[in-house]
Amino acid sequence: MPKSKKIIFAGAGKMASAIASGLISKGFSAKNISAFDKSESAAHKFKSHTGVQALVASGITEKLKKAIAASDIVILSVKPQSIHEMTELGEFFKNKFIISIVTGIPLKTLSEITKSSRAVRVMPNTPALIGEGISAYAHLAGISSQDIKTVEHILSSFGECCLVEEKLMDAVTGLSGSGPAYVFDFIQGLTDGGVHAGLSRDIAFRLAVKTVEGAAKMLLKTGEHPSILKDNVTSPGGTTARGLSVLEKGSFRGLVAEAVTAAAARASELGNIKK
Repeated sequence: MPKSKKIIFAGAGKMASAIASGLISKGFSAKNISAFDKSESAAHKFKSHTGVQALVASGITEKLKKAIAASDIVILSVKPQSIHEMTELGEFFKNKFIISIVTGIPLKTLSEITKSSRAVRVMPNTPALIGEGISAYAHLAGISSQDIKTVEHILSSFGECCLVEEKLMDAVTGLSGSGPAYVFDFIQGLTDGGVHAGLSRDIAFRLAVKTVEGAAKMLLKTGEHPSILKDNVTSPGGTTARGLSVLEKGSFRGLVAEAVTAAAARASELGNIKK
């Protein structure tokens, strides 16, 4: 993506900040990035975290019009419940390249709101805040190969990315979008268990975090199926077998799968929010 491209964020929350920081870390000029938000607090935090100026805009102002007009790419990063507030800016977004990270909002709705046929729907996740995100994206039919290269360049600045069909975006939301929270909860459970078994909380937490990190890296490096690696560490009648039996009694994997589908269903509900 040419570094002369100008990007404006519609919404200056944490994920917008992560994306802006990722771009800047890859050599994109902060001078070519701007943002606006109706929250003065969000705009201030965005500026303090990225060094990028963020406008406080609760309505359409001449300054906001000029900022949007000067941009090549608009990244929609508002809450799903606020997406229809962007409708009044549609005439200014028209023909811009639109990248949306708004949970659950379909491409058809994005195109109607922004009056642009160049729209991409993205589901990032919070590890993007440390440059370790994984994002899936879907795009409108007929979008140019250059636009696809541009969005992949942006998403790669804070992690990895993959292309999926739009009908799968809610599933992505339930898995990788919400997934970090499931992992954090699991780590908390491991830590609590360690404390109950006699470890200090600091040691238990460190062991839990590094265990999850190491197991994930092992999966990536070996390419083995999780069940094979699980069996490799499970001896008949051993400690791991005893622990796994407790997880199985509680339908651990089934509950995790159910959490993913429940979150995916909620993403679909958010996409149906009316103005």
